[in-house]
Amino acid sequence: MLLGVLAVAAAVGLVAVAALLFRALGRGTDDRDPGGASAGHAGSMLSSLFLLVFAIAIVVPWTTADSARQNTYSETQALVEAYWAAAPLPAPDAAQVREGLREYARYVVEDEWPQMTTGHLGTEGTSRLEALRAHVTELPATTEAAHDARDAVLERMADLFAARRQRAADAGTEPPPGVMLLTVLTGVLVVVFPFLAGARPRGLTLVPVLAMAVLLGVGVYLAWNISRPFSGGLAVKPEAFVSALHEFQRIPEGR
Repeated sequence: MLLGVLAVAAAVGLVAVAALLFRALGRGTDDRDPGGASAGHAGSMLSSLFLLVFAIAIVVPWTTADSARQNTYSETQALVEAYWAAAPLPAPDAAQVREGLREYARYVVEDEWPQMTTGHLGTEGTSRLEALRAHVTELPATTEAAHDARDAVLERMADLFAARRQRAADAGTEPPPGVMLLTVLTGVLVVVFPFLAGARPRGLTLVPVLAMAVLLGVGVYLAWNISRPFSGGLAVKPEAFVSALHEFQRIPEGR
């Protein structure tokens, strides 16, 4: 923050020094024309800066939401693979492990997903997975097949934990705080710049200025609306977990 303030102060100081220096040297002419070189150069640079910041405010959340959506399918893939891997376990244990996986998927869809709009996951989901992993670890492996099945389930659950941690990171992802602030600030300056430059639009000349202001306002709102991957216009939905629940019903009880 301090560096940002110093950068702004340095830029303003540079303009003041340049203005005083060139006036003292008698170089250039006074420029009070709203359409003159000073206003034209400042207006074009301000518009470019707004477009740059606005592009960052749109592209970063867009790519983050797309990545988060792909990560949810990776998580459910590990979930389904663990469900398949539990089949060779002894009958009572296999049923318990599979029921635990189904309950976890239902919890994510019904209870945890709404919490993710605030940027974090529920703590109960991790507790459920940890309890299930502890249960699988303690299962007696009386045969080689049961031992291999238990190891396979634990391996898939390790992938599931990793994917869950990634989803937690995705839920808390948002653009740098200064991006939205700078987007709003530059948008406001773009709208009021003609007036700051000395222009006084009247009548029909106000129509394009008003249209620009409306569109800029809508654009800034959209940038704010998609800032989080699990809320807003680009919100990632729990389709992957819903599909996993449907797939569980199609998987036979035994291989």
